[in-house]
Amino acid sequence: MKAITAKEVEQLLNEGKKLNIIDVREVDEVAAGKIPGAVNIRLGLLEFRMHELDKSKEYIMVCRSGARSGQASQFLEYQGFNVINMTGGMMSWEGIVE
Repeated sequence: MKAITAKEVEQLLNEGKKLNIIDVREVDEVAAGKIPGAVNIRLGLLEFRMHELDKSKEYIMVCRSGARSGQASQFLEYQGFNVINMTGGMMSWEGIVE
């Protein structure tokens, strides 16, 4: 499984890169703040909503600590998606939130 740090994600966003970020946390967790532009697809709904994702794109998976996004990354990778897990999750995020 590929991994990226929160700092690396922040740096890419600051450089103006267009990233496809999927936040797999629960709705109430996301309401407290998420990475700008991230799409919330709860881990429990990922299997039912993966048809919304494009296998030709790369996705960065995010959760609170990196554990749930790791599960999501493994699942989507198995389904043929190109995914990267953000290690440390939002607990490591120092950038702006929306």
